[in-house]
Amino acid sequence: MKLPEQPVYKIMLVDDEPTVRASIRMVLAHLGHDVQTADSGLTALVLLETGRFNLVITDYFMPGMKGDELAALIKLRQPGLPIIMATAYASELKADGKLGGNVDHLLTKPFSITELCS
Repeated sequence: MKLPEQPVYKIMLVDDEPTVRASIRMVLAHLGHDVQTADSGLTALVLLETGRFNLVITDYFMPGMKGDELAALIKLRQPGLPIIMATAYASELKADGKLGGNVDHLLTKPFSITELCS
């Protein structure tokens, strides 16, 4: 069976948990995407300065800089860059309105490969 062709994206994946980063990167790379990872918001901002990305996927709770802070800084630099936030606290963040319009999509952890790719 031949899978339908999909565009190849350059994706920045930001998560402080090494196993989460490795797992998501493996899935996305298997789908043919070019994935660069960052273990913190600061590392992500450095990567953003040195490369062009089509998408950012970030965790919310990380030491040093939370995902909403990172999203706000990314949107200042590249307003059109889509940002997906993956967090176990998606419903709380939606209810609190803490994302300030900087996050384009919330993904509730744990999530399936289908949810990640849709």
